Amino acid sequence: MRSIRILCVVAIWTASVFAPRIAQSEDWPAWRGPSGQGVSKDTDAPTEWGPEKNVRWKLPLPDAGNSTPIVLGSRIFLTQATKKGDNIGAVRSTWCVERKNGKVIWKRDVAFEDEELTHKTNPFCSASPVTDGECVIVSHGSAGVFCYDLEGKELWRRDLGKFQHIWGNASSPVIFEDRCLLNCGPGERTFLIALDKKTGKTLWQKDIPGGADGSGGNKTWTGSWSTPLIIREGRDDVALVSYPRTLHAFRVRDGEEIWRCGGLGKLVYTSPIVSKGPTGSKGIAVAMSGYMGPAIGVRLGGKSDVTATHRLWRHEREPQRIGSGVVVDGHVFIHNDPGTLQCFELETGKVLWTERLSRKSWSSLVRCGDRLYALDDRGTCHVVRASTKFEVLSKNELREPVRASIAISGDELFIRTYKHLWCIGKADNSETGAR
Repeated sequence: MRSIRILCVVAIWTASVFAPRIAQSEDWPAWRGPSGQGVSKDTDAPTEWGPEKNVRWKLPLPDAGNSTPIVLGSRIFLTQATKKGDNIGAVRSTWCVERKNGKVIWKRDVAFEDEELTHKTNPFCSASPVTDGECVIVSHGSAGVFCYDLEGKELWRRDLGKFQHIWGNASSPVIFEDRCLLNCGPGERTFLIALDKKTGKTLWQKDIPGGADGSGGNKTWTGSWSTPLIIREGRDDVALVSYPRTLHAFRVRDGEEIWRCGGLGKLVYTSPIVSKGPTGSKGIAVAMSGYMGPAIGVRLGGKSDVTATHRLWRHEREPQRIGSGVVVDGHVFIHNDPGTLQCFELETGKVLWTERLSRKSWSSLVRCGDRLYALDDRGTCHVVRASTKFEVLSKNELREPVRASIAISGDELFIRTYKHLWCIGKADNSETGAR
């Protein structure tokens, strides 16, 4: 197994703004791929498939799950929970799967007998794994954070306490150099933490004002399920995290807040995305609320509260958004929960088009070359041209429930439904391997 440097940083647009971090193009080592923004460096992924078309293998799964698989060389890693009761006693597991045939290499189970709140649409283990080629780190919410080597040996574990929210948790860990960052929450206990990658010890912790968790009949729920995005801003490596009402930028080295921008809603499901603007030298960050809340565009490079100085635009009210978007050539694309795909300008926020694709979607949009992959919760994926002109290239159905996102690696698609882990490739037109 080769070693890769590390992931989860945005691609290089200018040396002065973005860090020159390099990941192997064929790997998908984190929830949103090598850039942390749902963009594949591969260009020839399949555009047509179905239950009996271009399926290389499918691996049966024992229960529902929302987490996305990650890919490192010849191995796939995913998290999987197996329920015993509604909110009590679910076993949290990490799986390692052989890429060529879908056979399970190893599993590591974590028993957790205490109660942990979640929603029936958000099964336990919704956080995706992350790897840097040396280890695999998973977050199991109240059951803790676990680190394994590539052969499944446990290297360390951390109990970060109990997290309580009526909708559960889902933020995925991010590895950057010698540390792992995790947005812990939502609920009254909310914080961003940096753990030593080798030992699991706390390097720093930034407490964030929490909010109502929805239990006890309280309906004024707040919370963030946002996964940190790490970028280079000036001389600093910065973690962008969307929290209720505010997008924050924290210095990765010590957790100090560099800037913040207001304008979000009280519920945030999506993760930030960043790109260089078409006319400006500075990058632009986009953060989107959930539950029909606002979206904002923010020019990078500010200090302290930049709401009045660097916020470029704000959409007051948008469709429900759970999956995150992508940026292509100065335009933002987002697959909204009601099943509509939307395109708007990065720098101005001007909406160019909104088109209906299908039904509900929780999956994050993925880009491969000039194509966007938009997956809905019935397993239908529309492949759409990444263009200011709306154009559907294909419609593909697996006919199984899906709330995970697509992983792309080496021109193969890996799709985790509620019943199977699928490997989709162009070479085969019939199923082989694991069943």
